[in-house]
Amino acid sequence: MNIYVGNLSYKMTDEDLGKLFTPFGDVSVCKVILDRNSGRSKGFGFVEMPNQAEGEEAIKQLDGKEIDERNIKVNVAKPKNDKPRRKQRY
Repeated sequence: MNIYVGNLSYKMTDEDLGKLFTPFGDVSVCKVILDRNSGRSKGFGFVEMPNQAEGEEAIKQLDGKEIDERNIKVNVAKPKNDKPRRKQRY
């Protein structure tokens, strides 16, 4: 199960993100998304949990929870092709 985690603190690391989810079960991948120019966090990331039930429980328990003075948003990640593409600027 691929999980989207938004409204993260900009100081959150991949390791910190993993620590949030491991109490709920196995975590295979944790990735905080970084801006490719500045190298700074974009404030969101993704977590992969192989067990569906554990992932659903993590979502239920963590969505809206205050972490580093921010209420995080946690839900099932949508596949890239389901999202509308942004218009390119010329």
